[in-house]
Amino acid sequence: MQLLPDLPARLGYTMPAEWEPHEATWLSWPHKEESWPGLFDRIPLVWVEIVRALVASEEVRILVGSAEMEAAARQLLMRERVSLDRVRFFPVPTNDAWARDHGPLFVVNRRERKSAIVDWEYNAWGGKYAPWDLDNAVPSRVAELLGVPVAQPGIVLEGGSIDVNGCGSLLTTESCLLNPNRNPTLTREEIERKLRDYLGVRHVLWLGQGIAGDDTDGHVDDLARFVSPRRVVVVSTEDRSSPDYEVLADNLARLRHMRDQDGEPLEVVRLPMPDPVFHEGQQLPASYANFYIGNTVVLVPTFRVPQDRVALEILQQMFPERRVVGIYARDLVWGLGAIHCVTQQQPRP
Repeated sequence: MQLLPDLPARLGYTMPAEWEPHEATWLSWPHKEESWPGLFDRIPLVWVEIVRALVASEEVRILVGSAEMEAAARQLLMRERVSLDRVRFFPVPTNDAWARDHGPLFVVNRRERKSAIVDWEYNAWGGKYAPWDLDNAVPSRVAELLGVPVAQPGIVLEGGSIDVNGCGSLLTTESCLLNPNRNPTLTREEIERKLRDYLGVRHVLWLGQGIAGDDTDGHVDDLARFVSPRRVVVVSTEDRSSPDYEVLADNLARLRHMRDQDGEPLEVVRLPMPDPVFHEGQQLPASYANFYIGNTVVLVPTFRVPQDRVALEILQQMFPERRVVGIYARDLVWGLGAIHCVTQQQPRP
């Protein structure tokens, strides 16, 4: 494994925004039945729809733990008439399928047209779901297969806990990044320094807590997302009886007072929350903020509730040059994650 000779920021590397051009999207093929008890048979079909939507404009790179898993994935994609011309499989085993959090997080040096991978430590959202050794090894394994250098910050961080505008600002939450089950010895200032040094950001924006049912301790990709350098969409609710009402109102108020890396105010656009989604009596972390921005499409989780149409229309306004595609995610979110949680972009250097 080749290590970068210095901190990524000193070498000119930054993390691009998700809407910037991709070389590929990474997925980890689902295989852990315990993540979707009783519903697992339906889950690979969600991956089929994600691949179908993406392959028209970018390569999809799928991690598989065995030749048998690759064969099953190929067979299902072909059965569902998804073109494999832009699908590549990589023999990298995983513990689970949440590629946003364990997958390779890429930074790029635009001047030299180079890519690198930042290999954060991963501990399954604060040690909740052992084992996680295979997931923690994914970034370094991918780096070896691609022949790209690696930077290792030495702290725990999941991809779903951050969102960037590509111009120097990063959104995150206190409930996740400051949680003692991640990096108990680090202060807020020390964590911010790691984000600056390894992702090339200059300005960190802190929201508060996450939504009900979220076992990640409050990933920002269920709350608020940059959709342009100065525009942020944020989920909110008018329902004062919702367990999310006060949390979302606090995050909305914080965003309305925030400024970007240049001191300019953010433009804040509200997204609805769906009607609560339950399975076996458990409220699930259903959120329209968990969308994924591809090269020509935006993949949005839908739940067959009235708010689906409103959310899709708002996001289509945010991305007029892309096609907004709703992907039914009620079964997927039984695993406590949705579309953004299972995807990871590889930006074009």
